[in-house]
Amino acid sequence: MPNVAYDRYYRYADLTSILESYSAEFPDLVQTESIGKSHEGRDIWLATITDLGTGPAIEKPAFWVDGNIHASELSASTAALKLIEKLVQDQRELLKTHAFYVVPRLNPDGAEWATEDPPRIVRSGTRAYPYDEEDPYGIERKDMDGDGRMLWMRLQDNNGPWIVSDLNPRLLRKRNPGEAGGASCYRLLPEGIFHNWDGLTLQDRKVKEGLDFNRNFPSAWRLEGEQHGAGPFPTSEPEIHAAVNAICRRPNICGAVCFHTFSGVHLRPPSRYADDELPAEDLWNFKAIGDKGFEMTGYPAISNYHEFRYHPKEVITGVFDDWMYEHRGVYAWTTEIWSPQRQAGITDYKYIDWFREHPHEHDVKMLEWSDSALDGKGYEDWREFDHPQLGKVEIGGWDREYAFRNPPHQFLEKEVSPLADWVIWQAGLAPRLSISKLVSDGGRVRVVVQNVGWLPTYVTKTAVTKKMCRGVVAEISRIDGSPPDWLLGGKLRSEGPQLEGWSSIGAAASMSWGSLGNNDQTIFEWVLAPGEYELTFKHDRAGVVRTTVSIQ
Repeated sequence: MPNVAYDRYYRYADLTSILESYSAEFPDLVQTESIGKSHEGRDIWLATITDLGTGPAIEKPAFWVDGNIHASELSASTAALKLIEKLVQDQRELLKTHAFYVVPRLNPDGAEWATEDPPRIVRSGTRAYPYDEEDPYGIERKDMDGDGRMLWMRLQDNNGPWIVSDLNPRLLRKRNPGEAGGASCYRLLPEGIFHNWDGLTLQDRKVKEGLDFNRNFPSAWRLEGEQHGAGPFPTSEPEIHAAVNAICRRPNICGAVCFHTFSGVHLRPPSRYADDELPAEDLWNFKAIGDKGFEMTGYPAISNYHEFRYHPKEVITGVFDDWMYEHRGVYAWTTEIWSPQRQAGITDYKYIDWFREHPHEHDVKMLEWSDSALDGKGYEDWREFDHPQLGKVEIGGWDREYAFRNPPHQFLEKEVSPLADWVIWQAGLAPRLSISKLVSDGGRVRVVVQNVGWLPTYVTKTAVTKKMCRGVVAEISRIDGSPPDWLLGGKLRSEGPQLEGWSSIGAAASMSWGSLGNNDQTIFEWVLAPGEYELTFKHDRAGVVRTTVSIQ
């Protein structure tokens, strides 16, 4: 087993080496390939995990996982690595019938910047966008005092919006409406240096690399003026084009999870419209899968549109999970790893709104958590510093990259392990074809093909509405390869219906209403001359099964 340490975040070369080690040690289970090149020319690695002894991945229902689409969200790669480890170590039986496609680092360039020393933090990719020019003004985040961290600077200002806390003087709190200012008030700035400063204006410096890869997917994509960071056209960025192309070339994908940070939630579509516009069956299944996710991981499963909006009057578009659901017709999730608030015992809070406004008592709890669980490394007490432009300031406050952006190393494995378990559980819900009965009477052959998966072969009602996949296809051939004058009745290739899964059969049976339906099965028939035949039954999502029959 490759020696993967879960107390660190890996750079690109080490991550590549780990994937190559899995392929070398488990050649019958793991195949690693590049699905494309990043902007800076790095390979984007895809690990395909399945038992090749029972057939190729494309002939089995599959699940897609990717991570680290945003540059500094490094624990997303760790979650993907933990999934691979658990699959090859503990899930050999599942791999006989299912496949997994795992891209641990969809954004290798941005992640490499984030793991440099000192780090360069951008939202996503390293390509300049929308303009190839540096902002000549504003403050650039930088480690000014040489302690290896980029914290905050506070400047005393009688009219500053922050005031020394009356609950704990180490903290600042927002001034209340109508509250008087004074000597205990401050302005907060990121630790850094101003460019072309006029001595008065305090403003942020725009980051030249303004892309957000999770706005570049085709579903409801919008122009830059409508959706910041979306790129010049859908899949304009090589990383997103590689992912979209890889997914579309694998129609056996039945579900997906994209790992992000942070908030400690499982997010589901839709992002731009309300739940009541979804097919009821899809919403029911989303909720059932999400309920299990909460049970297994402690992360609530919530709606993008209803519970995770950055502004109540705005929606986001061009995102991965919407595209997977709306254009590929599968259940897709964005899992936001890590909740510092929950670690501190804060459970009743709104995930996005909390950063705009929350009770100051939460800050006190967060500080106590940093002091005890993080040995004080999450929050630095304010200390004086002679800034070359601002003069006397104080540096301190929250180290957001350490405490918020990703789990600190000592929490990492515990945090990502149950996420891998939920992915594995979801993959097991996929539709899967099975031959439940074969009857041969003289030259007449009847075969019953059944979907033994929880999900229907089409996976979602959206897939049915948009005709994203055909029904079960049956094919027959004579083993000796002779021309089909042996086919006396039936067709060489015939298309049957979609098959329901047991998610939708007999839902109320426990209340004595029952269900006599067997629309999880279909029958194919042939009349054949004597000989040896191979029968193949396939569905893009539910896999391929084969059998032989001998007619005397």
